[in-house]
Amino acid sequence: MKNFEYRNKRKDNLIEKIVSLVRKNPQVFVKIIACILILIGIIISIVVLVEESKKQKYVEYDGTNINEARYPGYKELIDELQEKHPNWTFTLFYTKLDWNVVIANEGHSDDRTYPLNLIPDSSDYPEDWKCEIDKDKRFDNGTWLCASDKAIKCQMDPRNILNEDNIFQFKELSYVEGAQTKKGLNEITEGSFLEGDNISNALIEAGKKANLDPYFIASRLIQEQGRKGTTMSRGYQYNDDTVVYNPFNIGAIGNSRDEILQNAAEYAYNQGWDTLDKAIIGGIDYMKEDYIDKGQNTLYLQKFDIVNSDGNLYVNQYMQNLLAPESEASNMKSIYEASDTVDSNLNFIIPLYENMPEEVSEE
Repeated sequence: MKNFEYRNKRKDNLIEKIVSLVRKNPQVFVKIIACILILIGIIISIVVLVEESKKQKYVEYDGTNINEARYPGYKELIDELQEKHPNWTFTLFYTKLDWNVVIANEGHSDDRTYPLNLIPDSSDYPEDWKCEIDKDKRFDNGTWLCASDKAIKCQMDPRNILNEDNIFQFKELSYVEGAQTKKGLNEITEGSFLEGDNISNALIEAGKKANLDPYFIASRLIQEQGRKGTTMSRGYQYNDDTVVYNPFNIGAIGNSRDEILQNAAEYAYNQGWDTLDKAIIGGIDYMKEDYIDKGQNTLYLQKFDIVNSDGNLYVNQYMQNLLAPESEASNMKSIYEASDTVDSNLNFIIPLYENMPEEVSEE
């Protein structure tokens, strides 16, 4: 009890001394408080600046605002494309992600059941495009292999994409009035399961409503179903009583054909997609909500989830096929060329990574 009273007395004496000091030297006290506040402000500013420096950002390219030393090889390639297509614009996407860290996360590891990236089991691709962990192990329907880091680097390196053949991997997937026409859709869908004016008109109207490029929608459907369509676009009998459709192959994962079909059909059944029209409209809504609205608004960004707007990376990836963006981009470019709108006011979003090597990733 005495110790408690002693401590309180000392505390009171200290407060009295401080009050007395302030009364005798008010200006000094004000200066001390001001210095403390300034110091706190500086600390807060530093913390804010550090946090801001980590945030991803988008900057319109103006021909001069890219650090060529930090991001080697980009400027010359972008400038060449812009010279050929003056109406095109380019947005620099500063991912703030280290290149090697990205590749490490996209690569396969022992703690993953399914690889994020697969390549076809084909002699068309180098032997070292197979990942070392699984080598000849088959995935999906049995015709796909796990992709190696070398293959992933080749397909992810933006400098391999900044050219006439591949640039549409970076096209912003928004609706542009006058750029996407029924003529273009009829051209690309001729002879496919999407053929017909009714579907072309529906795709354009759906694109307008969702602010989504209808050429992208058609390319994605053909990429997923092939030109003739598959079971998921022709109708799959689920639970012996309901025919369902899932042309976007949403939820189609597994390590056998039966497992893949069952999972895709179950997803379609739960969504009530019992007609092809419902499945296409539902799939468009899914694409918008789960990808476009999260900032994954290019073919490249839907394949490689390097957008952290939702706080997650490398998770929300539409497909495992490493080559899908290249294939879809080729289809999209063909549509724009067929409709004579390739030189419309199109925007391309170019990802920039930290610590990129001077040398472009090769096959």
